[in-house]
Amino acid sequence: MYRRIVTFFLFFLVSQGSTAQDDSLWQQQPDLSISGFLDVFYVYDFNQPQGAERQSFLFNHNRHNEFNLNLGLVKFGIKHPKYRANLAIHTGTYANDNYAAEPGLLKNIFEATIGIALNKKNSLWLDAGVFPSHIGFESAISMDNMTLTRSLSAENSPYFLSGAKLTFHPNDKWEIAGMIVNGWQRIQRLEGNSLPSFGTQVSYRPTNKVVLNWSTFIGTDDPDTTRRIRYFNNFYGQFQLTDKFDLIAGFDVGIQQKFRGDSAYDIWFAPVLIGRYAINTTWRFAVRAEYYQDETGIIIPTETTNGFQTTGLSLNIDYSPTQNIMCRFEGRWFNSKDDIFETTTDLTNDNFFIGTSIAIKFAETKIN
Repeated sequence: MYRRIVTFFLFFLVSQGSTAQDDSLWQQQPDLSISGFLDVFYVYDFNQPQGAERQSFLFNHNRHNEFNLNLGLVKFGIKHPKYRANLAIHTGTYANDNYAAEPGLLKNIFEATIGIALNKKNSLWLDAGVFPSHIGFESAISMDNMTLTRSLSAENSPYFLSGAKLTFHPNDKWEIAGMIVNGWQRIQRLEGNSLPSFGTQVSYRPTNKVVLNWSTFIGTDDPDTTRRIRYFNNFYGQFQLTDKFDLIAGFDVGIQQKFRGDSAYDIWFAPVLIGRYAINTTWRFAVRAEYYQDETGIIIPTETTNGFQTTGLSLNIDYSPTQNIMCRFEGRWFNSKDDIFETTTDLTNDNFFIGTSIAIKFAETKIN
């Protein structure tokens, strides 16, 4: 019943927006564009794990001692004052690892959305399809992030969602969004699950140098027979402290029912702090400190006594001779309470690796 109500409400908004905006703007020709991104990498893990794939909880730059493509994508866009659409197709180790649960060609969909403005001010939009997640400050496109590899919090929360999203921009300082989705990082709904999931986002920009964000997810990643409700919160702040130094502070916390209908909950949380300093327009470096605790294995199962309780430190150096090319080097260290990292012959609680990549971004180019 609730699904029918939500569906009716969404179509009502679209119909109301369409009939209320019968003006000349709808007759304008849209702009068509194409853009792209390539990220080629090499990682060496000093634990020398037996297989090429390194860690089950990492989904980017996650191969040992081989050159590979982390992400390659081509994106087509339609922009119009009253509607918009995006279709992005991707491939690479990121697509193989992070979309492993999706069948067939769905693995190759990075983004596929259609949006329509619902008011004359174009401050209220409805978008539907497969879209980037509203959770976190890091994206799958490495050049948009402060570090080459992603934080533990980003790697273990949704990168993408599938559903419908309502976004409201009352002014330049606020953005408010609500969405109904197929589940926790899913394009196709989990077999046997009839319950949709929901998300919200509130983003506040008091100045052009500060962003404060709160995102949520409420839903389940189980079939109906074993349904456990999950509640997740993501908080972060981005601060441009000086012309050369910027800082990100983030904190994720989630709880999930131990069993269907249970009043007891398991909890996981992850704080992260990243600072970046620009030496000049060509060279930058960043330092990251992070922690991830998931004792009961809700998100990262380990089958060990203390679960996943891991501290991470990393140092990142960037060389960018031009805006659309970036060469990166990163050293990263993990230390866990239990022995969870594979070596050539055994398991250990420490992991150190270095990674490097060359990435290029093809700027958005009009094709009409």
